[in-house]
Amino acid sequence: MAGRYDHNPFAEEEEVNPFSNPGTAATANNSRLSPLPPEPVDFNYGRGSTVDIPMDSTKDLRKKEKELQAKEAELRRREQDLRRREEAAARAGIVIEEKNWPPFFPIIHHDIGNEIPIHLQKMQYLAFSTWLGLTVCLVWNIVAVTTAWIKGEGVKIWFLALIYFISGVPGSYVLWYRPLYRAFRTESAFKFGWFFLFYLLHIGFCIFSAVAPPIVFKGKSLTGILPAIDLIGGNALVGIFYFIGFGLFCLESLVSVWVIQQVYMYFRGSGKAAEMKREAAREAMRAAL
Repeated sequence: MAGRYDHNPFAEEEEVNPFSNPGTAATANNSRLSPLPPEPVDFNYGRGSTVDIPMDSTKDLRKKEKELQAKEAELRRREQDLRRREEAAARAGIVIEEKNWPPFFPIIHHDIGNEIPIHLQKMQYLAFSTWLGLTVCLVWNIVAVTTAWIKGEGVKIWFLALIYFISGVPGSYVLWYRPLYRAFRTESAFKFGWFFLFYLLHIGFCIFSAVAPPIVFKGKSLTGILPAIDLIGGNALVGIFYFIGFGLFCLESLVSVWVIQQVYMYFRGSGKAAEMKREAAREAMRAAL
């Protein structure tokens, strides 16, 4: 016979409220649930903790910040000063040109692609090729005359060839190439007139050099056809050098004639000729008054 206090297996188990008396709940559950570990005091994992920054570091940062601000203000002031100068120069008609050619050793300002109108760039490049061609002719002239000097033609012709190069290359750039560059860039009739005057002298010099008549030191200071014929019999090497110089001067003369023809056709077609005549008439009137 079952005992009076025996447990009935079919009876519903008594629900235990965990929030009631902790002691009773723990006893009823037979301590089946282990308690959670206690939270640390600093349960936000140091997010609220303060970091001590030395005062010296703060002062250094503020000092560097002030220095940077001062440098920035100085750069801004210099930039504004430079801009004012550029604007004043532009109002006065002064163009500030940066030297950019040749790239390995810039000595002149040259930028056809950005400063010359597209329809005039071809003529400007051809004129530039004639300036470079004149430089090549005068360099080869020095080489040929040096060879002739070594073979016994005297040192005077070598000094003349050197003078031709020293005066010819920068002189041609200043007297006719640069005026044409500025004429195409600014459409100045006066610059066109200056170019025509000195470019004709350039063509005359090239033709004279190609012939090299015996006027100055028997004409052997220039590699023309006459000294080439004279030297080919005595020394073949010197004669060949002079014949090459003759060919270079002939090619330079032909290209230069074509360039001045093209520039003149543009000059007439653009109405600059009439403008130049009007300017000349005004200058004559001013001189008369």
